[in-house]
Amino acid sequence: MFHRCLIALACYVFGVSRVGLAADLSDWRSWRGPLGNGSVEQGEFPTRFGADRFAWRTELPGKGCSTPIVLQGRIYLTSPADTNDALLCFDAQGAEQWRTVFGKEDPGKHRNGSGCNASPVTDGKLVYVYFKSGTLAAVDLAGKVRWKTNLVERFGKDTLFWDHGTSPVLTERYVVMARMHQGESWLAAFDKESGEMAWKVARNYPTPTECDHGYATPLVIQHQGRESLLVWGAEHLTIHNATDGHTTWSCGNFNPDGNKLWPAIATPVIVGDMVVIAYGRNDRGIPRLHGIRLTGNGDVTQTNHVWRRDDVGAFVPTPAVHNGKVILVRDRGEVACIDPATGKTVWEGEFPKNRANFYASPLVAQDTLYAPREDGIVFVASVADGKFSVLSENDMAEPVIGSPVPTSNGIYLRGEKHLFFVASTP
Repeated sequence: MFHRCLIALACYVFGVSRVGLAADLSDWRSWRGPLGNGSVEQGEFPTRFGADRFAWRTELPGKGCSTPIVLQGRIYLTSPADTNDALLCFDAQGAEQWRTVFGKEDPGKHRNGSGCNASPVTDGKLVYVYFKSGTLAAVDLAGKVRWKTNLVERFGKDTLFWDHGTSPVLTERYVVMARMHQGESWLAAFDKESGEMAWKVARNYPTPTECDHGYATPLVIQHQGRESLLVWGAEHLTIHNATDGHTTWSCGNFNPDGNKLWPAIATPVIVGDMVVIAYGRNDRGIPRLHGIRLTGNGDVTQTNHVWRRDDVGAFVPTPAVHNGKVILVRDRGEVACIDPATGKTVWEGEFPKNRANFYASPLVAQDTLYAPREDGIVFVASVADGKFSVLSENDMAEPVIGSPVPTSNGIYLRGEKHLFFVASTP
């Protein structure tokens, strides 16, 4: 608690904070959790589990790659069901409570993709979902659709080379979606209760080939005393007023050499007044890692780049935050802890080498790091006291692309075929 208070104080001093910092940490209401950084500081968590060692598992109706969310002991996740988009609700024992089916799914193109890549999000009253097919919808906690619309029908099909990945986010009044691709890119807000569009703003920047493609999820922050949205993509980091979408702050110059085929995949993480952005192509040996200060207004490109690394980064996995430091799980299993203020490496480690890559974003639960590999091996490592130590390799016997989700006494893992709950005492 003391550590969280220090973070809150630092955020207040610099005028940049995460909305929902004081959220109930027993819930996991969005893809990266209540602090927006893939980290939780309370609970008891397992270190050994697997396909034959779990508290329970339940079969899923189809392949989806989204991450579950948790609200008051219930688990919500998106999945295809009989070739349709669907939202499923499970109780704490894994029993399906209801299933809400929408229209026809648009299946994924990548081997690790699906039409259900975007993770749901909830404000405690409604669950909001988005699918590659274009369906954006709000569903109540009993499974009834309150409203739905189709963004592909309204604004055209996305031209992303791979499957849609951006998840919806919630402000006080709106559910917000971003589309960044070759063509008209935009950020749009919809009333949470009615689904009516409140505003839509263009977000277009000229970039080299595919560098305008974005799969990252916006972050809801407080900036200069106003609820705002931090958006990364098309080689620009921007801040938008949550009331009307107006751009109040922007930072560019993330690819001065004009490299091609650099889409934005990993979502940034915020620590105090610093945002850390993993960019480049770590999967091809061309990593980039940037530290940007979230102060000021207007175009801060010339002033707010604090540091840059070209020897460490991540292409797909979004970093996590632990004790004020940023933890990167890189695409081939190397791990690095970075000081966000200076960009310097605090410690390094790695998981055993394999042909498979890391696609899921890691979870840090207290001092334990959970990192699923695409082939279904979930690594557990200790990151306590500034040291990295692999504790276990846990084979779930099916691909794991969704990120681990904590609860008070265990971890939810969404595999290709099953939803698992692995408990601290299975």
